[in-house]
Amino acid sequence: MDKKTVGILFGGVSSEHDISTISAKGIISNINKEKYNLVLIGITKDGEWYLFDDDVEMLPNDNWLTSKSLKKAFISPDTSIHGVVTEDGKKIYLDAVFPVLHGKNGEDGTMQGLLQLAQIPFVGCDSTSSGVCMDKGVTNAVLDAYNIAQAKWYAFTNYDYNKNPNECLENAIEKLGFPIFVKPANAGSSVGISKATNKEELEKGIEIAFKEDKKVVLEEFVDGFEVECAVLGNEEPVAGEVGRVLAAAEFYDFDAKYNNPESKTLIPADLPKEKRDEIRVEALRAYKALGCEGLSRVDFFVRKDDEKILLNEINTIPGQTPISMYPKLFEAVGVQYDELIDRLIELALARGGKI
Repeated sequence: MDKKTVGILFGGVSSEHDISTISAKGIISNINKEKYNLVLIGITKDGEWYLFDDDVEMLPNDNWLTSKSLKKAFISPDTSIHGVVTEDGKKIYLDAVFPVLHGKNGEDGTMQGLLQLAQIPFVGCDSTSSGVCMDKGVTNAVLDAYNIAQAKWYAFTNYDYNKNPNECLENAIEKLGFPIFVKPANAGSSVGISKATNKEELEKGIEIAFKEDKKVVLEEFVDGFEVECAVLGNEEPVAGEVGRVLAAAEFYDFDAKYNNPESKTLIPADLPKEKRDEIRVEALRAYKALGCEGLSRVDFFVRKDDEKILLNEINTIPGQTPISMYPKLFEAVGVQYDELIDRLIELALARGGKI
């Protein structure tokens, strides 16, 4: 059997750069080396590209940048190259790419667009679906169009807010009431999210969110708990198990997710099988409505008073760290991590480079 050459992209110009390096280590450590040759491509926080050929233990905390193996290189959009060009002119053909990049400039359709231009098969959603899912305001609009239940929401740009802040604030308060969750429209790992219980806190939260993106999305408070469902596939996707998040903080922000050991997950979620099945059905509906392929993790709230399911967000390149839910949710239904990675690459190859 001929081994396929797979490029692993990690790092990136994103607030989630550090999480990406840990995710990449997880993928590289669990991929079947007898089936795939790996080409590791790191992107610094400043946007510089390097080939990395050293110990994967160096990836976290950007220790990989100290490696003597580093060589300037980039993926070319030229279809005749179909892969990487190094600083000395060497060309490396790639059968597929796994963009293990979270957040902006990696999960938002930008990297997917480059790979589509190059006609290189890649793991995950195409550029259109990635962009739609990354922008929470656009995602919410699509979900409304497909009658997929979610919290009430309101969005505006930095330009509109600066032009008439009082109008934006009053409209949000009238539509949503307090408390209000404030989110950057394009960010991940709960970066830039805050909870406002009054107008002053709302203004401060908007200021924080605008540091991450030029558009913010405000959402009503949902008295419930968060559950997550992993989805895998192209035209005929399947859903894994449903897990529940037990956040150590008031809500599942970046620190609670990655730095607080008191945050825990329950797999399967402590819900009746019928309710978990209902969540899986809604996850697949959202996945198809948003044009997803390859993989995504679909997050929901379960409201406490009536157990109504409300879609929170969809992540097209979910984390692959040791504490990440996506691989664990498929492991719970019998798909081990190495098999999961293999299936993701096979899905990319089956779709091909021309999307």
